Order: sequence, then structure tokens, then C-alpha cells
Amino acid sequence: MAMGLFQILKEAFTAVPTFDDLNDEFYDGLEEALILADVGADTAADTVAQLRKRVKERFIGRMDEVKDALRDILKSKLEVGDSALVLEGKPAVVLVIGVNGVGKTTSIGKLAKQLKDQGKKVLLCAGDTFRAAAADQLEIWAGRAGVDIVRQHEGADPGAVLFDALQAAKARSVDVVLCDTAGRLHNKQNLMNELNKISRILDRELPNASKEVLLVLDGTTGQNGLLQARQFQECAGVTGMVLTKLDGTAKGGVVIAVAQALHIPVKFIGVGEQIDDLMPFDAKSFAEALI
Repeated sequence: MAMGLFQILKEAFTAVPTFDDLNDEFYDGLEEALILADVGADTAADTVAQLRKRVKERFIGRMDEVKDALRDILKSKLEVGDSALVLEGKPAVVLVIGVNGVGKTTSIGKLAKQLKDQGKKVLLCAGDTFRAAAADQLEIWAGRAGVDIVRQHEGADPGAVLFDALQAAKARSVDVVLCDTAGRLHNKQNLMNELNKISRILDRELPNASKEVLLVLDGTTGQNGLLQARQFQECAGVTGMVLTKLDGTAKGGVVIAVAQALHIPVKFIGVGEQIDDLMPFDAKSFAEALI
């Protein structure tokens, strides 16, 4: 099983017990640890180069100061945009995208509960009409979160489901519509056409409302996650990421790679199976937990 990013970095530092051992071997080992943790070769090399420079320029003389410097560098690499969810206008819309199996539906259910607990009126839109039982699964999460859902039959036009959801949202004074989407990344043209149609409906029906496009990435996918993010970014103009499955063996370093390569901020992390296990992302806390 893959070691988590946290464990990999901790082991890199455990191998160097004192500041006197801070040599090329340590820096090479740290770079290797970052690559193993799916941070990506370029980001790993740049991180280590920055650390070397900072240690030298600031006359850092203690190992805890070296760790603090690395945390600060990693934090800055994650701070690429606003990590808060933008929900302006009524209703605001959050499109949730990602390949099948990453935890899209689960994340929508958890986010619905979180927003409801903040006093917002939430409506779910079962826009994934392609995958069998996707709407049924979303309906279960709607029940758990205590929010309404708009759905149609399997194979229905996702644009028509969204249109119905937006009409219902306006009629019921809903604050936020959370919309599930199909994860058909293997057919990029179909996906692009579908997302473009959804965007046109949103622009027509809610010209002044804010629209978030959250990409859900599985923390265990490694560098494949960066590839997925690139393709969805081309199709959908992603505004933020949700990183899931950080409770298991997830290395999670891909989130740093995506933030650096595509400048997409992380907005939430999923740390468990329960409905309250979706946390707003905080770069400082994440970086501090790494080492």
C-alpha cells in the first residue's frame, strides 16, 4: 500500500536526525520523497531548490526551522486562489464534476449538509443521467442531508434536469443548487458538449448568479489526477477542487501538483465516510500536518 504524503515526508526527516546531517543526500532524499508522494518531478525539484536557498540565505541552523521553512514553501504552493466557496446571487449554482468513482455524489451530499447547517436552503440536481442508479444514490444523500432533489429518469437529457432544477430553485427561494454531472472523461467531446450546454442554460436562466465548478479528485489517483484535472479544466473551467479519500492510504501530493500546474485552489477535503467528513481546506493546516 502507498504511504501517505504525511508519512513519506516524516520518514524523510526522520532519516536526518540533526541539522549537521543536512547535506546533498538529505535534499536528494527529500526530493525523492516528494515525487513518491505524487507532488510531481518539477514541483518537487522547485520545492527543494527553494528550501536550499532559504536555509542558506536565512542562516537557518535548527532542524525544526528547516521543517517550518518547508511547510511555508508547500503552503505557498497551495495558495493559488480563493479557497472559500463563492455563493453570490440566489440561487448560486455549484457544478460538481469528475470521473466516476472519485466520490462526487458523496461529496455533494456532505456539502449539502454543511450548507444546510449554515442556514442555507439547498436543492440537489441529479444531472448524472448516464450512470445507472446515480440519481438513486444522490436521492439517498439528499435524505441524509435533509434537502430536496430534482431528478428525472435514467438516460434523460442532463440539460433538461438542470432546467427543471433551476425553475424549482427560483420557485422555492433556494439559496444553492448543487448539480451532479456524468463522469464520462473517456469521451471528451461528449463531455465538452454536455458541459457547454449546461453552461448555456445557466447563463440564460441565471445571468447574475455565481457559478462554481468543483472538480472532485480521488487522493489515491496519483499523477493520473493531474491528467484528469487538465482535461476537465479544458472542458469546464474548473474553479476549485475537492480532494477525497484522504482517510486511507492516499498520498494526496497530487493536490500540490494540480495547484501549481493549473492554478486551481483546493476548496474542500474529504477525510472519511460520514456526512460531516468534508472539511473546508486550509493550506496552512494541511502543510503543517505534512511534516
